[in-house]
Amino acid sequence: MSNRGGGGRDLPGRRSGGSPPPVVKKLVLAYSGGLDTSVAIRWLKDKGWDVIAFTVDLGEKKDLDAIQARALKVGASAAYVADGRIPFLELFVWPSLQAGAVYEKEYPLATALGRPLIAAMMVEVARREGASAIAHGCTGKGNDQVRFDVTTAALAPELEVVAPVREWGMNRDDEIEYANKHGIEVPATTRSPYSTDENLWGRSIEAGVLEDPWAEPPAEVYAWTRDPRQCPDEPAYVEVGFNEGLPVSLDGKAIGALDLVTALNKIGGESGVGRIDHIENRLIGIKSREIYEAPAAVLLLQAHQALEDITLPKEVARFKDLVAQQWAQMVYDGLWFSPLRDALYAFVVETQRHVTGDVRLKLFKGSSHVVGRKSPMQLYQLSLATYGKGDVFDQSAAAGFIKLWGMGVRTSAQVQGRLHGRDLGNLLGEVKRLGK
Repeated sequence: MSNRGGGGRDLPGRRSGGSPPPVVKKLVLAYSGGLDTSVAIRWLKDKGWDVIAFTVDLGEKKDLDAIQARALKVGASAAYVADGRIPFLELFVWPSLQAGAVYEKEYPLATALGRPLIAAMMVEVARREGASAIAHGCTGKGNDQVRFDVTTAALAPELEVVAPVREWGMNRDDEIEYANKHGIEVPATTRSPYSTDENLWGRSIEAGVLEDPWAEPPAEVYAWTRDPRQCPDEPAYVEVGFNEGLPVSLDGKAIGALDLVTALNKIGGESGVGRIDHIENRLIGIKSREIYEAPAAVLLLQAHQALEDITLPKEVARFKDLVAQQWAQMVYDGLWFSPLRDALYAFVVETQRHVTGDVRLKLFKGSSHVVGRKSPMQLYQLSLATYGKGDVFDQSAAAGFIKLWGMGVRTSAQVQGRLHGRDLGNLLGEVKRLGK
């Protein structure tokens, strides 16, 4: 008996026997072109995913065309390549520079600032492609997994996040075996004992001998900075100009964000500036030893701080230190896209209204120092600070001010005797006294 209206044919969208075709789910994978994410493409396909590879250039100097072609060859149904360098600097790095954000007084947050941008771009690709998930190659031990997952939750809570490395239980040797078994070609490179990541704002190195916090980092871990012993015997000077907290000129000439950071990475690296050896507290609760190279970041953060020193009122500057610490913690913890970070930026922007001027830096054999700063809106006034000719400070006002300032301490000592009653008999020790 034939199906009515069907002439004995299968109905559209159904396979012979009446069962529906398998539902192919689509996801966007953050694809680096290396072993982990190349294996991930095939692994995800075996799990029923249609994989779209996404690669973004944040200044890593990779062959993006080759990476894009490799993604398709490995099995991705489509491969995107995006230039994220300008958005990275202008939308993520510059606000953090204005905030003065440095994680645990050491780390300029290079990788931490790049991840929310990548994740945000992936969300847009997922919407364009009609994907229901994004995927990344992060391990369950690091910070990046949190940055990808939480950014996705903030921007597109309806999207699923898939993390193959957290699930498949393979080590590197297992991955190589998996790649060989499935004919996955990955770049033939000399295996390094180090794990590295880089973008325009910095380069990170970990693992290998660096896991011993007592071991001095070997010379081979550095790629951007010279050994200070091999740096020029004469110092180098650079002048950075700022407008409302944003760097806009180098040595008196206007310059764009990309050219500025590229130039300072080169200048700083040649003078050995930007090496950081840090024991940091990861979000998941372990300590790790990280080596960073960040010449441009170190120089710009140093210059920006010097300009704030001369333009911000004392109370604003001290409270901004707290904001900078909170900002750095939130970025590190993957909370770039959060209500508090947005609110903090409103405060930061207000503080930067008068942070305009120039800073001169001296670079010499691995160190950098601010040796000059000036601003048309500086609060430093020579007529108040000088002890020489032109001093307009009314010194007679000091006595009354000090009397009021110390009134609480004086009253406590007179009434309660807590401070002057301390035993100070041994404070002087042996002294030599001369007299007539």
